[in-house]
Amino acid sequence: MIVTLRQIMRQVSAAATLDDATAILVRQVRQAVQIDACAIFLKRAEENAYTLVAAQGLSQGMIAGLPESRDGALVRLVGERLELVLDPDAKGRRQDVSDAARHPRMGRFVGTPLIHYRRLLGVLAAWRTSAQPYARDEIGLFVSLGAQLARAVHEAEAMDGVERLLRGERGANPFLQGVSAARGLAIGNARLVGVHARMDTIPDHRVANETAEESAFLDAIAAAQAELREAGEGLKGRVPNAVRALFDVQVMLLGDDALVRDTVEGIRSGNWAPGAWRSTIARHALVFEQMEDPYLRERAADIRDIGQRVLVHMQSRMEPTTAMSEPCILIGETLGLAEIAAIPSGYLAGLVALSGSPLSHMAVLARALGIPAVVGLATTSAGSLEGRSIAVDGDEGRLYVEPSTALVAKPQQRLRDAETRSRQLRSICNLPAETLDKVRVPLLANIGLPADGLAARTMGADGIGLYRTEYSFLLGETLPIEEELVQEYREILTTFAPLPVTLRTLDVGGDKVLPYLPVREDNPFLGCRGIRFSLDQPEIFLIQLRAMLQANAGFGNLQVLFPMIATNGELDEGLGLLARAERELRAEGLMAQRPRVAVMVEVPASVFLVGSMANRVDAFSIGTNDLTQYILAVDRNNIQVSTPYDSLHPAVLDAIRNVVSAAHRHAKPVNVCGELAGDPAGALLLLGLGVDSLSMSPALLGEVKRVIRCCNRADARRLAEAALATADGFAIHQHVHAELGRIKQCSGSG
Repeated sequence: MIVTLRQIMRQVSAAATLDDATAILVRQVRQAVQIDACAIFLKRAEENAYTLVAAQGLSQGMIAGLPESRDGALVRLVGERLELVLDPDAKGRRQDVSDAARHPRMGRFVGTPLIHYRRLLGVLAAWRTSAQPYARDEIGLFVSLGAQLARAVHEAEAMDGVERLLRGERGANPFLQGVSAARGLAIGNARLVGVHARMDTIPDHRVANETAEESAFLDAIAAAQAELREAGEGLKGRVPNAVRALFDVQVMLLGDDALVRDTVEGIRSGNWAPGAWRSTIARHALVFEQMEDPYLRERAADIRDIGQRVLVHMQSRMEPTTAMSEPCILIGETLGLAEIAAIPSGYLAGLVALSGSPLSHMAVLARALGIPAVVGLATTSAGSLEGRSIAVDGDEGRLYVEPSTALVAKPQQRLRDAETRSRQLRSICNLPAETLDKVRVPLLANIGLPADGLAARTMGADGIGLYRTEYSFLLGETLPIEEELVQEYREILTTFAPLPVTLRTLDVGGDKVLPYLPVREDNPFLGCRGIRFSLDQPEIFLIQLRAMLQANAGFGNLQVLFPMIATNGELDEGLGLLARAERELRAEGLMAQRPRVAVMVEVPASVFLVGSMANRVDAFSIGTNDLTQYILAVDRNNIQVSTPYDSLHPAVLDAIRNVVSAAHRHAKPVNVCGELAGDPAGALLLLGLGVDSLSMSPALLGEVKRVIRCCNRADARRLAEAALATADGFAIHQHVHAELGRIKQCSGSG
């Protein structure tokens, strides 16, 4: 059954449209489970009604009578229960199903819901006219198919949505819905990054020079054949000849006239080589998968394997090399810092990540750059977007394809309103962030490049609460040298002197990997990241610490922040290396000034160690993004498990309260530099929890300052106490935003 399941889903995944995918599935399920009829129903938006999109074995009369029949009621029952429904089984059935018994029945019914990201998409249903009950493995296959089909339907719907938009069939929903990651509106040409790596994500492209494309394809075939022959020869004497013969089989398959001929025909029809090759491989693999002989069916895997191998030899040609001449929207399955930074200044208008979440580092960078970003779009849609004009609405999490002026008029008006609001907020940038009862709350900026310092100062930042030093390490092709780091750090310290500047030591790992020093791990977010990486690479850590100490000489406004501290031992090692760097510099006759030291609280263990660490450091800084991720065991890059309300979870708020309480017992200040600090609602709660300062993207300083200037510390405390007594993050979100609504009329300029 597992083999059958995989074969069916491969064929469904290879389908070009939603209609093709559903038609393939009902046909294959009917054969695999030996049923008389199979159908797929998709749920209509915001209705308890379903549309039949594919069926096998149902007469036209049965289809016409479905909505009012017993079977139609059973389909609705599957959606209501959100679980498998077998008939006959009247136990627990709703009255409307019993009432439908007078209508003609198609036979023994089984139905399973199609659920993706907790959203009901539809129902997969089947009928058997015989009295034979469904076997256990048949039911298991049916449920498994429903679970996997839900994802395929989700992606196919997204793909169909793009195609309909490109054909001008806009209808009532002229956009693709994702999740907002950074606010704003931008229009530009789509530029794809890294979505060509897998065969099933290769898009179609028109080519101008078919002869050159054909030649490049044949060169890739020859290169793949040579590679396979060489690999087979390299195993000579080490493995049996029968095993080495497997390489010969793949070489022979690559020389198959049909594979080459079909691809060349596709190229001559105007498609580029990777797209023509993808289509050819999909068709030929499908032929083998439909064969009854098990040995021949498995040859489909060989076809796909050689397809991927040839694709690798064409990869270098697939990334766009055209010079930037107009603003672009960068699109990728995920977007790394280096890929974003590769776009020349002034040409990056927006970001779209097909996976990921609003808490990813890409989203953080987008907010820091002040550009809109949307995440959570299906991967199968990407190929159709390249080169198209698209609009990214970061407020609503929407992507418009080939938008007309009228279509984006409403988002543009909202953008103009936001710009007016921004001008109003700039009028208070030089006023202090002080509550109505005269409590001063320093508002600091989170930045990653020295050039961002001036913008932060212009927006009225009281200093730098988080300088991400890893950016200069991530954006280069080699490790930066000490002199370069001294210059970089001194520039930002000079910009803000005498105001405080917090430089976080190198924080790589997780989704931030040094291209020239990668760490291979099965679970990088629980691996060698933050201080662990630095302690494992003391020679790199010392270069950075020496640079920080030299940059601080003559200023004295530096605070060094150690990330991902989980034990007192790690903190002691970090402090020991800092002291060593100072001794070395003084021995060399170089100026060095010892800075303040802070610990970043973002690992749950550190929440309970604040008391013991307080005697070793000068301050604490809470990173709510990672702290939330680790407390709730949710991957912040995985939209399926993360929500915008996670940081408002009572457990997270209670952890923050405990950190503040323990630090204040030792007279040590607490800053929050996670995304929660830049959210006006989050800022209110943090103020009530007793946090001493807040650090955020410069673009968010004005709105947070306005909120602080419109409230009392005592009111914020009551709000925090109510939040801690509330059941979940969404309820807290509603409660706090109701309070925000109460003070929204306040200008904050008084």
